[in-house]
This record gives sequence, C-alpha cells and structure tokens, in this order.
Amino acid sequence: MALQAAGRQSLVDTVVEALRSQLTAGEWQIGTRIPTEHALAEQLQVGRNTVREAVRVLVHAGMLRSRQGEGTFVVSTADPGDIMRGVQRAGIRDVLELRIALEAEAARLAAERHRPADLERMRAALDAQAALEDAAGQPASGSLELYANHDIAFHKAVVDAAYNTALTATYGWFSNSVREALVTALDDHAMPKIVHGDHRAVLDAIAAGDPEAAERAIRDLLEKPKRAVEALLASR
Repeated sequence: MALQAAGRQSLVDTVVEALRSQLTAGEWQIGTRIPTEHALAEQLQVGRNTVREAVRVLVHAGMLRSRQGEGTFVVSTADPGDIMRGVQRAGIRDVLELRIALEAEAARLAAERHRPADLERMRAALDAQAALEDAAGQPASGSLELYANHDIAFHKAVVDAAYNTALTATYGWFSNSVREALVTALDDHAMPKIVHGDHRAVLDAIAAGDPEAAERAIRDLLEKPKRAVEALLASR
C-alpha cells in the first residue's frame, strides 16, 4: 500500500493517519507488538525514518509505547485527540454535566486532602474575582475575560487540592472548554450570574474537612447554570 502526501500534509502525517486507522480499527490488540519499522516501511512503501517519526508521534499521543530492545507495543486503540476534539465540540450543557462529574469527586477528595496553601489559592481567586464586580454584582465593563479567569482559577484550585494527578491533568486540559462555556454564559443575560456565596460554601466545606458537604456545595453551584441551559434548550 503506497502512500503519497496530499497537499501540504507531510508524508509523516500521512503515515501517522494510516497507523492510527489501523490501531482504531483493532488491527493490533492492546498489549501486542506492532510490526517492525522495516515491515511497516515495506507495507506502506515509505522510508524507515518516516515510519520512525510517525511511531514517535503515536507514542507521544499515548497510543503506543516503545520498550528498548523489545519493540513498540499498543497501549490504546482510542485516539486521545479524538476524545479531546469531541469535548471541544460539545455544547454548554454537556460541558456542565462533565464538570459536575469531575468537580464533585474533586471537592470530596479536596475536603480530605487539602493543605493550607490550597485554601489560600481558593480565597485569592474569589477575592480577585469579587474585586472586578460592579455594584450590581456583575463583571465590570471590559473585565469579562479576566473575571472568567479568576473563576476558573478557583475551580482549578479545588481540583488541585484533591491531589490526584490524573484528575488534575484531565481538568487542566478540560478547563479550556470550561472557560469558553463560562465566557459565553457570562455574556448571556438568560444565564444566572455567579454567586460568591455558592463558591464560599464550597470553600468552607473543604476547609471544614467535610466531603459530603463539599460535594453537595459544588453540585448546588453547578446545577444552577445547568438548569438554566436546560430551560433555554427546552424553549427552542
């Protein structure tokens, strides 16, 4: 199967796509070793250096893992990039539902594992956000982006206080979608405004070391915009 680069796409990119397709199609099962560079180069009719670079891309993507002296093995047949792109394309309601799932567990763990510095991060984020509000409790003119940043900083501080590396890494990437959804919501008068009392309730429950109260507080906080989004969708 000879491959040719199309348009501006490099030959390495073409080989990456060919190998990714074979992986997602289940041609090689998880835990098995993929063919050697030489065999793949012959199959795809490209140079071994091209295959080597393509394999390196898929190792970095988390689909393959190289073991020195043993070869390259399949660790995932799902492309993390596809998952991430799916989240980026998701609507606000989907983002909120995923937020609730992630942050509810994070708040529980944070109540059990937090350190004093974590509480200070949360307080600092809330204080900085409150300083940007006008008399009506809305983001002051021209401060919408910064206002959203402080809100995200609070929620990331909660997640980080869970001291779960996988959860922190997942939310760190996911927070980009959260921020986009938040900015959209803040600019929509049909959406409820951010209430600092709700955020303080989360902080207080974590500080008190009460996992159930922390989970309940974060769910109460995020359920409000979720219900507003559901009402808007139902009215269309």
